[in-house]
Amino acid sequence: MILLGVNIDHSATLRQARYRGYPSTTGGPVEPDPVLLAALAEQAGADGITIHLREDRRHIQERDVWRLRESCRTRVNLEMACDDAMLALALRLKPDSVCLVPENRDEISTEGGLDVAGRPERVAACVAALSAAGITASLFIDPDAAQVGAAAACRAPFVELHTGAWANAWHTPRRAEEFARLAQGAALAAKAGLSVNAGHGINYQNIRDIRGIPGLHELNIGHSILCRALFVGIGPAVREMKRLMNGTPL
Repeated sequence: MILLGVNIDHSATLRQARYRGYPSTTGGPVEPDPVLLAALAEQAGADGITIHLREDRRHIQERDVWRLRESCRTRVNLEMACDDAMLALALRLKPDSVCLVPENRDEISTEGGLDVAGRPERVAACVAALSAAGITASLFIDPDAAQVGAAAACRAPFVELHTGAWANAWHTPRRAEEFARLAQGAALAAKAGLSVNAGHGINYQNIRDIRGIPGLHELNIGHSILCRALFVGIGPAVREMKRLMNGTPL
């Protein structure tokens, strides 16, 4: 069974569109509450909750992170930049897992994988600090041999393959080529002893392909599930994705 991590970032995007600068992140007129959404996703079968605390705090806020850590019954997976400030926060928070990701102030969403090969010492130090604190470390990387090799050298137990290039190529002639890159990257990671997750741009249509890659441990999916939830509710949206992920007929 492939596990499902539900990324709830964009519920906070909706809240911040109206209540950015409001003195509280919840209560009174402030809605929606990402923590309540996380609880409902867990009730529907989510195996974990993923959140990305960005440097610019464009959606998830620090209070959300602490409330989720206290209330989640499954696992909290914190996506974060590989920098000293975020590492210090993670070591205080002690989420179940941390996925190190790149950040670019100008991007709408994460546009590529972390360049582990470009700064292996820094990434390895961050992985070591997280591991020493009992936090499972994962590296969000493109499905390239150099990045997989660098991730293994950093002793990260997990990688999360960036599926964005393949998702963006879904309706183009490059679809098969990008899928082959993903499959090869997953195979290389498994051969290197890494557990393999995947995420970015996965939806209710392309899930039928991605689930066919052998050895996937978990998929982290947010935007598509929240879009579906606008029409059917978060519970049915999560349950449908879980059925599709594992090939169970609807």
